[in-house]
Amino acid sequence: MPETPAKTDRELDLVLLGATGFTGGLVADYLAEHAPAGLRWALAGRNEAKLAAVRDRLAAKAPDANTLELVVVDSADTEALTAMAARTKVVASTVGPYQQLGGPLVAACAAAGTDYADITGEPEFVDETYLAHHETAVASGARIVHACGFDSVPHDLGAYFTMLQLQPTGKVALRGVVRSNGSFSGGTFHSAIGAFSRGKQMGATAKKRRQAEGRPEGRSSKPVAGKPGKDSLLGYYLLPLPTIDPQVVARSGAALSSYGPEFRYSHFAGLKTLRYAVGGAVGVAGLGLAAQVPPLRKQILGRIKQGEGPTPERREKSWFTVDFVAEHGGTTLHTRVSGGDPGYTETAKMLSECALSLAFDDNPHLSGCLTTAQAMGDNLLGRLRAAGMRFEVLDDGADAGD
Repeated sequence: MPETPAKTDRELDLVLLGATGFTGGLVADYLAEHAPAGLRWALAGRNEAKLAAVRDRLAAKAPDANTLELVVVDSADTEALTAMAARTKVVASTVGPYQQLGGPLVAACAAAGTDYADITGEPEFVDETYLAHHETAVASGARIVHACGFDSVPHDLGAYFTMLQLQPTGKVALRGVVRSNGSFSGGTFHSAIGAFSRGKQMGATAKKRRQAEGRPEGRSSKPVAGKPGKDSLLGYYLLPLPTIDPQVVARSGAALSSYGPEFRYSHFAGLKTLRYAVGGAVGVAGLGLAAQVPPLRKQILGRIKQGEGPTPERREKSWFTVDFVAEHGGTTLHTRVSGGDPGYTETAKMLSECALSLAFDDNPHLSGCLTTAQAMGDNLLGRLRAAGMRFEVLDDGADAGD
């Protein structure tokens, strides 16, 4: 096998894989508009004609985009993926469901010492990646950073921001409460149903990772399953969310001493009325049960297609907030992360800024499978604030939106 060039010698700074999809197209739009001058980047996907159409669309707004290289590669073609990874500093991927399609690319990046970012929210895939490729990435210098979209940047960076303000010296109980009026992508929905259908496998893989990963010495950090109820500070009814976010936040807590010696995180949806909270709980439980039955699972997935999304007008009206309430030593700190359309516009922004941070920022000298807070911390926080996401310290439990 030929020796892989050092990152400083790579032909490209960034390759976007999945540029012809809906979310991938939004990432391409964001990069064309906001990328630094001289960024050497390329569009990658299976269909050259569709890639060329994306390039033409970008060039109509950003003339420099007409020189973008097109990389034709299939997510299962290990030889082509290896060649692509060896040419670039960073690969950003929007090609999911990652459980089915993502493994070969992560393997190629880990072996080549190439940084990797995606928008997965699939716990089993993330754990499998750690078990299969963490040590390879540590040896090669690659940073494998999953969950660089709405799963889980607002939650991971929001917890990081909160801990920076708190500077805890003892036990911290932190809860994150999510609210939004936005639509979530078809890809996210398919990934969620896939995860619901693989509960046993997901649990077994998570156990293997915990055994392999170990615990931080002299400290502890854990996700804690929250209980439904009404939040005394925020005033919302709380519905525990079965997402990857608590795991990601707890991993950052385990890796970073700034989270204190004993860190616990719980994750909820915040709803204004009890009726919506009960309905949400019934809906989540119903989807979980239906996902176990193949004919029902197929019918549900057939109703929401991947690669489609809401109109620009709908996205323009969408918003999200994540309120964080930290309890430490008898004191309470309330912070908030907020932004626009979570599943598409902001996800494209977050993935783009993660990829650019990996390519250009002076980040901590770490490698292997990392969280966004662990890999990019302060630099990513600064980038997201500059890009319009808000990270605030609040003194009260004021309403987060209508």
